[in-house]
Amino acid sequence: MTKNIPNPNKIFKKHYTLGCCDIDCGLCPRFYTKGDSRCPGCFGPDFENKHPPCGIANCCFKKNELEVCSLCNDYPCNRYENSGKILKDSFVTHKKIFKNHDFIKEHGLKVFIKEQKLRIKFLNILLEKFNDNRSKNYYCLASALLKIENINEILNHIKENKDTNIEMLKNKINEYAKEENIELKLFG
Repeated sequence: MTKNIPNPNKIFKKHYTLGCCDIDCGLCPRFYTKGDSRCPGCFGPDFENKHPPCGIANCCFKKNELEVCSLCNDYPCNRYENSGKILKDSFVTHKKIFKNHDFIKEHGLKVFIKEQKLRIKFLNILLEKFNDNRSKNYYCLASALLKIENINEILNHIKENKDTNIEMLKNKINEYAKEENIELKLFG
C-alpha cells in the first residue's frame, strides 16, 4: 500500500487524525477505507481533493492556524450554537467532541494526542487481528467512546490471552460499554 506523501507546497495539520472540531478522524471507518472514498483526516494529505468544505476547519486551521477549536480564545463560538448539524454524520461518532474540547482545554493537546494515539493503536489491533469484515464501525466506535482505562484493560487481556477470538473480544468490549452506559451505535 502506498502512502500519500504530503506536497511540501501545501500546509497540513500536524495532527490531522484530530479534526478542528475535535472529532476523532483517526477513529473513523472512512479513515481506514482503501481507495478513493478514503478520508484523509482534517487537513491531512489530499484534504482539499477529498473532503467537503468545512467552515469550522477553515476558521480554525486556515484562518487562525490552530490544531483544534478548543485552543481558540473565542471557543465556543457561534459555529457551535447549532451543534445538531455538526453532531450527525453517517461514518463517525460525534458523541465526544465537546468532551474532547473540554479535555484539551483542561489537560492540553499533547496529553489528548497521547491518548488518541493509544486509541488508534487499539483500533489498528482490532482491525488487524479481529477483522471479520463486519465490525469496522463497531471497533471504531469502541475505540472512540470507551474510557482509556478500559481500552488498556482490553489490550492487556488480548496480550495475556493469545486465544482471544472475535466473540470473546466483543463480549469484553460490550461489558465495558455497559459499565460506562455507552451505546456502540452512531446515533442514540
